[in-house]
Amino acid sequence: MKKLLFQFDTDTVPSVFDVVVGYDGGADHITGYGNVTPDNVGALVDGTIYTRGGSEKKSTAIFVGGGSMAAGEAVFEAVKKRFFGPFRVSIMLDSNGSNTTAAAGVALVQKAAGSLTGKKAVVLAGTGPVGMRSAALLAQEGAEVTLCGRSLDKAQAAADQINQRFKVSIKAAETPDAASRAAIVKGQNIVFSAGAIGLELLPEDAWKDEASIEFVADYNAQPPLGFGGIEAMDKGKDRHGKKVFGALGIGGLKLKLHRACVGQLFDNTEQVLDAENIYALAKKMA
Repeated sequence: MKKLLFQFDTDTVPSVFDVVVGYDGGADHITGYGNVTPDNVGALVDGTIYTRGGSEKKSTAIFVGGGSMAAGEAVFEAVKKRFFGPFRVSIMLDSNGSNTTAAAGVALVQKAAGSLTGKKAVVLAGTGPVGMRSAALLAQEGAEVTLCGRSLDKAQAAADQINQRFKVSIKAAETPDAASRAAIVKGQNIVFSAGAIGLELLPEDAWKDEASIEFVADYNAQPPLGFGGIEAMDKGKDRHGKKVFGALGIGGLKLKLHRACVGQLFDNTEQVLDAENIYALAKKMA
């Protein structure tokens, strides 16, 4: 029985990255659909749940992706509502790679720290999907988290969304420039960078001598990196007395995790892989 993965993407064109990793994760065939919304996903779901029966049904699975986590979450919920009784297949949400990327980053820091309980953490440029998921997972590990954005309104809206979804208490902060970002990391133990490509959020001088900082993690693999003075391949590298993780150092675990999650979808029809489940697997793999 062929393992079929149906990719429901909220963007116009389904992600090539997700297709490649889907095949590497064990899918025999992947069919991608673009512009998927809660309003049009129903018929697609029906095609996955009414065609195969019994043990054959576990060889069909759904992956929800796209650039917007909010749009992905809405489609994810609509898909789950379509299931009933035995008429279901396993499903995974990883819009913008945010669940697997954030899970890998936080899992590596958590492993290095042993415990994040009581640690003060800040996520710079955290209003995007990866930053928001990272903030959520850090908070669930017991860290006191501040999520930063260029405007307080946007940062607060992101924090509110996380707090409602994950039942945590994340604070928001406005950091529109280099000076405000340098100020916010003072007294912090963990600093994550989740900014856009081409923007150095924190120069080396702003973090290297800050005694409180223990861990630095950056998701940007293309120069200039989010943090000055680190390298993309850093994976627990000691720099200035801090453990540093670069994007490619995190990315190795992210790719292994993504593949493992896809493979897990075909174990049975009951898998529902969102941030919490994906993070639990990341901690085992880290």
